Amino acid sequence: MSTQLKEFSQEVFVPADASMIDPEKITNKSLTSLQDAWIRFRQNKVALIGLFIILFLLLMSIFGPYMSKFGFDDQQLTRAKLPPKVPILENIPWLGFNGYDIRGVDQYAKKGVTDYFWFGTDELGRDLWTRIWEGTRISLLIAILAALIDVIIGVSYGAISAFYGGKVDNVMQRICEVLVGIPNLIIVILLILVLKPGILTIVLAMVMTGWVGMSRIVRGQILKLRDQEYVLAARTLGAKDKRLLFRHLIPNTAGPIIVTSMFTIPGAIFTEAFLSFIGLGLQPPIASLGTIINDGHKMMTIYPHMLIMSSIVISLIMISFNMLGDGLRDALDPKMRR
Repeated sequence: MSTQLKEFSQEVFVPADASMIDPEKITNKSLTSLQDAWIRFRQNKVALIGLFIILFLLLMSIFGPYMSKFGFDDQQLTRAKLPPKVPILENIPWLGFNGYDIRGVDQYAKKGVTDYFWFGTDELGRDLWTRIWEGTRISLLIAILAALIDVIIGVSYGAISAFYGGKVDNVMQRICEVLVGIPNLIIVILLILVLKPGILTIVLAMVMTGWVGMSRIVRGQILKLRDQEYVLAARTLGAKDKRLLFRHLIPNTAGPIIVTSMFTIPGAIFTEAFLSFIGLGLQPPIASLGTIINDGHKMMTIYPHMLIMSSIVISLIMISFNMLGDGLRDALDPKMRR
């Protein structure tokens, strides 16, 4: 070791100027927890793809219906059951956007239709492009509204139950068990009997028991956090219960709340589609992905385009939200990373 040190000249070991050094100075820019989570999220390519797909579908649900001159409820039987036909793409036969049905018949020429219907038409001659994007807008609206109400009720209920504990927690959890024991379909049927079928009825049916899962997750998180040192310090300094809950405990459970919400949205979309499929959801002429799939499955062997397009959109929504939820879970809680 000494022979190696002799090979270096004395000029290499010039001492630093102590007056120019601040030993407590942080040289790198500090990151907030959200900035740190965003850096980890950007590294997850699958989650980014899911986010981009959701943004694309959201934009199409807003602007897509305006890209066609036909309204979602414009009916004309002379153009009923037309296959998809798209300019330029019609010159590539294997893509299936040339206006020919599964029997090889050009339905546009047969019916004398000169307009292009990018997703085709249904049995009443309504433009499926407009109806699918209009239905996507309504389905997303129902799902996001139900998820927001679940967050508001579930977070408040679970936080209060865990924070006060004891008899309060015992009574509140027994109420949750009773609600979970009631089948959701029975609640939906009862609400439809009392209320008129529509967006409000479906949202209420989802919210009646949907918030219970969120409340249990929040309760479990706050049970772990309520005896932490920073909570005891805040209580010692005179912080009230409201401040402890909304300034210390609930913000520290934001990660699980966001992740659970991301998984709640595709579940709500599937529930809406299922209810519309069995006839308990939205009623014509209102379009949702569930009602469009319900109309299309009746003729899927002869006119598969009436089912395929809406099924692709609803599948993309559910897969994308699950991809996004997985990415957010890994970003907000690195310990959960597989």
